[in-house]
Amino acid sequence: MIGAEEVLPRSRASCYAQTLESFAQGESHMKMKNLAVLSVLLAGTVLLGTPRMHAQTTMGGDQATSAATPSGVIDQLLGKVEGEMVPLVEAMPADKFNFAPTNGNFTGVRTFEQQVRHVTSANYSMFGAAASLKPTDMPDVKTLKTKEQMVQALKDSFAFAHKAIATLDTDNALEVVKPVDGIDTRAGIMLFAIIHMNDHFGQLVEYLRMNGIVPPSSLPRSR
Repeated sequence: MIGAEEVLPRSRASCYAQTLESFAQGESHMKMKNLAVLSVLLAGTVLLGTPRMHAQTTMGGDQATSAATPSGVIDQLLGKVEGEMVPLVEAMPADKFNFAPTNGNFTGVRTFEQQVRHVTSANYSMFGAAASLKPTDMPDVKTLKTKEQMVQALKDSFAFAHKAIATLDTDNALEVVKPVDGIDTRAGIMLFAIIHMNDHFGQLVEYLRMNGIVPPSSLPRSR
């Protein structure tokens, strides 16, 4: 396996920028989602290639040190999405869970409820594949009936995702596994899973706004 040091020699940041530029300027027909994945993967590789990187700050003469690890970096990203998506789903009234946009070209799009089911199922599937971990209590999303059940299932899928991420370390992060949408490393699939749920988060934001609801993440924060 080619190590991160060989993939990004000398100046990692420079190599990262040049790689993205070459894709942006070329005549490739790569889908936008794959370019987004490439961006995250390259940024992630920079971090994964420096497992003992330390950030130090001095406060009152004392030094606080934190180490960046593959699982720590990806878990932090997941936490960001989780902290916005769960409150968003909770904010939608139960009687609006069957809502789907109709004003425009929205024929056949998922309802709000179906979006939540889809993200829940994908979380289990993608993080399970990335970690070679089989969920023991994955719900059958088709049997979920109430808002409460769907919110709990979503929360449980995030808990499973965190568990899967915890299996990641500097030795197996770039290990090749069965591909998911063309992404074939453990860390890569996990990052792609986060991109996937963030995509649906953006769609659900619009569902809320179409119903006159401001997404919790957009509300003014108290200081």
